Amino acid sequence: MPWYDIVWDRSEGGNIDHLAEHGVTTSEAEYVIMHPAKVEHSRSSGRCIAFGRTNAGRALAVVYELIEDNITVLPITAFDLED
Repeated sequence: MPWYDIVWDRSEGGNIDHLAEHGVTTSEAEYVIMHPAKVEHSRSSGRCIAFGRTNAGRALAVVYELIEDNITVLPITAFDLED
């Protein structure tokens, strides 16, 4: 299990709001980032994408940027995966 410092932007239009637009909570995104089934890189943006299930079993993809020596994560967006 990786360990990261996760940065949440609480301002209007920040990453918390963006995840909420997709019905994803910060705790769900954090869980998938910390417990990924696999991690790939986006072909379009080059950002990391963690694929996994929340502790409640929801299948998600979480797109994020690694910053500050690869220990700090800035989540960008997240979305449900089809089973």
